[in-house]
Amino acid sequence: MTSPTAPTIDASGITAPDYAAILTWLHGQYRAIFGADVYLGNDSQDGQFLGIVAAAINDANLAIVDAFNSAGPATAQGEALSSRVKINGIARAVATASQVTLTVVGQAGTTINAGIASDANGNRWALPATVVIPPSGSINITATCTVKGAVSAPAGSVTKIATPTLGWQSVTNSAPASQGAPVETDAQLRQRQAQSVALPSLTVLGGILGAVQAVTGVVTATIYENDGDTTDANGQPAHSIAVVAKGGDAASIAQAIMLKKTPGTYTHGSTSVTVNDDIGLPHTIRYSQLTDAPMAVEVRLKALSGYTTAVAAQVQAAVAAYINALGIGQPVMLARLYLPAQLSGGAQSTTFEVLTVKVAAKPGAPAAADVAVAYNALASCTAADVSIVVVP
Repeated sequence: MTSPTAPTIDASGITAPDYAAILTWLHGQYRAIFGADVYLGNDSQDGQFLGIVAAAINDANLAIVDAFNSAGPATAQGEALSSRVKINGIARAVATASQVTLTVVGQAGTTINAGIASDANGNRWALPATVVIPPSGSINITATCTVKGAVSAPAGSVTKIATPTLGWQSVTNSAPASQGAPVETDAQLRQRQAQSVALPSLTVLGGILGAVQAVTGVVTATIYENDGDTTDANGQPAHSIAVVAKGGDAASIAQAIMLKKTPGTYTHGSTSVTVNDDIGLPHTIRYSQLTDAPMAVEVRLKALSGYTTAVAAQVQAAVAAYINALGIGQPVMLARLYLPAQLSGGAQSTTFEVLTVKVAAKPGAPAAADVAVAYNALASCTAADVSIVVVP
């Protein structure tokens, strides 16, 4: 007979009793042996002993449940998920660093070794190992952020010389940085795994998307089809496909598209790559690199008992997380921002009342209207982009 403290596997999966249920069962068994009047409170030796036993059983159950769920990508987590997706020929995307083009100005012939520039937010940007300023007195180089992840740097923000060098006079960036990406989350990896199994599918669009997702460095991607006779609202020509991808080598993405698309299908996008087929004939393959659509949000609220700046930070983080979870081309819908702004009804939501929420694409001023996002763009938001206005 199976103990009621053991995990159970049935058609719906695996379940296990929680700590409280285990402890209650142990109390019952103990009293059945030593009598119903035995005292098993938390301040008793016997009660504490049974608590330790219950905790050990619960820990073992949790390990068994985790091991069972690690068998498939839909429920595996962390390193287990990273191992499971290898069977699909993919791997978890590692964190990448943001990059920015800097204009370095100084005396001709000056050599800058291991130079570092910093921006207004204190982020450090590493220049190439050796930079030599030419006779013209300035040079454009690509600097890499020393911290991996989606670090932003607006145009004109990288202006400080963090490692002074004789002859190096100034530095600036005329264009914003190209943001890196954090380590791929479990949710993102599961989605990419699901798309990767479409590689051998009979659906051409699914096969193309799966092939692009499998390209090393591609963080996310989507595909559009216009099977009509006229150009659609996205500007996509008739009878064409349009792939949008973030990250990855352009030539590799173009090769993946060419190998999976049907003959004669026109490819639409802002990036063009010439790829040779298996008999050496050149083909122009077009796709679009994903663009960032940063959002600014304003939350006006009335503070109630218990409201603190820590609660405000939770609101900022929740709203930013909701926007960052949107898919490619998905609009930011105003009404749906109220739920994360109210912390989804969590414990701290009772400390304030949301009065209004406004949103806009930066650098616009937040307004009470939905924000459309281009088909080849992805909405993004940082906690700092969510302003909290407390109304008396």
